[in-house]
Amino acid sequence: MIQADADENSALARRAIFAVLFLAIMGGSLWLAALALTPGGFGILDLTALFLFAVTLPWMVAGFCNAVIGFVIMRFFADPVAAVLPAAGLIRDDDLVTASTAVLLCVRNELPARIIRNLEPMLEGLHASGYGERFHLYLLSDTNDADLAAREEAHFSELIARWHDRIAISYRRRRVNTGFKAGNIREFCERWGSRHELAVTLDADSFMPADAIIRLVRIMQVDPRLGILQGLIVGLPSTSLFARIFQFGMRLGMRSYTIGSAWWQSDCGPYWGHNAVLRLEPFIKHCQIPLLSEGGEAERHILSHDQVEAALMRAAGYHVRVVPGEDLGWEENPPTLLEFMRRDLRWCRGNMQYWRLLALPNLRSVSRYQLVLAMLMFIGSPAWIGLLALAVVALVRSDDVAMIMRPDAGIALLAWVLVMWFAPKIAGAFDVLLAPKERRAFGGASQFTVNFVLEAIYSMVLCPILWISHTIFLLGLLFNREISWMGQVRDDHAVPLKLALQGLWPQTLVGWVALSLVLARTPWALPYVLLLAGGPAVAVPFAMVTAWPALGSLAARIGVGRLPEETATPEDLLELALPAIKSESQPPLASSA
Repeated sequence: MIQADADENSALARRAIFAVLFLAIMGGSLWLAALALTPGGFGILDLTALFLFAVTLPWMVAGFCNAVIGFVIMRFFADPVAAVLPAAGLIRDDDLVTASTAVLLCVRNELPARIIRNLEPMLEGLHASGYGERFHLYLLSDTNDADLAAREEAHFSELIARWHDRIAISYRRRRVNTGFKAGNIREFCERWGSRHELAVTLDADSFMPADAIIRLVRIMQVDPRLGILQGLIVGLPSTSLFARIFQFGMRLGMRSYTIGSAWWQSDCGPYWGHNAVLRLEPFIKHCQIPLLSEGGEAERHILSHDQVEAALMRAAGYHVRVVPGEDLGWEENPPTLLEFMRRDLRWCRGNMQYWRLLALPNLRSVSRYQLVLAMLMFIGSPAWIGLLALAVVALVRSDDVAMIMRPDAGIALLAWVLVMWFAPKIAGAFDVLLAPKERRAFGGASQFTVNFVLEAIYSMVLCPILWISHTIFLLGLLFNREISWMGQVRDDHAVPLKLALQGLWPQTLVGWVALSLVLARTPWALPYVLLLAGGPAVAVPFAMVTAWPALGSLAARIGVGRLPEETATPEDLLELALPAIKSESQPPLASSA
């Protein structure tokens, strides 16, 4: 009891520190923006701009705060993982695995051979550990494509036959995907959940080595208060240029962001729906996703179930924590911009359903914050596009930028926004550059620096394209627009001009209209709108070029977006025979340490 009270007091103190930092930066940023807008008096356009800027701020400010906290922990703590998850420091490599654990792989319209490629090294590792009898793999299919369903049944039957005397495997396919992925797992819980103490959740694109699974299970065993334990997920080496640069930036940003957020969120951490371990008894009892309205139609179920399940688990008194280690699992990321947008809009639809759940009883304040922030991540997009529109209107109406914005405060505001925007990646970059072993893993200081600059340019092009996509989609929600849960195209493929135009003409139109108006009326002000309009203006060629398979293969050979797994490949990944790792037989772009 005394230890529990101490843990609770420590968590409250950490959350208070984060809240003070968050509110101070919010207030300071708004003050700086108001100061920048003072020339010519404060009119309706200025007030509107200040309001829209305030909507964009929470996501950036939270990222900055998490990055600062995370960087301090990464640089000044001997074991950053144990610093934010004490239970991780209590386990040993020889601790017995006693919990019966189900491994749940959710599938919908995926290539079965690719799934088996990712599964077999895990199965081999579990068997080799001597704990194979403690695990049972469940292949939970929602496939509705008849051809894929037939191939799935044939391939999975062969897999079961190969492993029948080593690790138990069960295959089940639902005819209707009621409740989407959450409904898929709920059906497992009702049918088989009572047989197991724990469950490892995997997505179709997940790769999780056996030693990572065993490590998470051991942590769950040592702390019975844990209801959900989420492992950090990083991208699998890819030969898609789009995915390579995205994963490089994500790898840097997730380091500081996850450690920083884990420090103050403590026992109220995140759940991302896969590469995690659930304690089944409380999950079955407390984490059933509520329907958004009566009737139970499929479209009334929540698409983004994971963070809701985390909130319900914490409301039930169990802890939800994250292990911020980069060796616990990988995932495949979309190979093209259009595939990325398709997945992104599904997340947008799911997150925007959260507002109906904010009033659920017994939710912790941190859980409500997480749900609100998840919505603001997408609500901020139309705010950014609104700021672009206001900037264009103001520049077209005025011949003197000094009458729109104070130059000194305006430049300071732009610099500050960029610092907040890139703070998690900057923190991750410094952490790499300050550690010789890390530098070498990323290909050396020179190559790492080049990749960091490329990723920054890539992000400044990509983000406004996504903001317009989100804005159009959110407007469509007002008219009952829906989105279906489809299988993803995971293999590298070219994006033809016609397809790029069909998917990105709104971005192209917005970008070129904004740039043309400013160029025609106040050409000297073009740099002021490039940050928001430049990316959309080149959306079509950006989508096409970053999808070229030949360019992606070349990028892998010369080290563009190089990941540590391409320098020293873990044995588990070698078994996947990934093309990106094969490409590393060529010399990298630079190798200075």
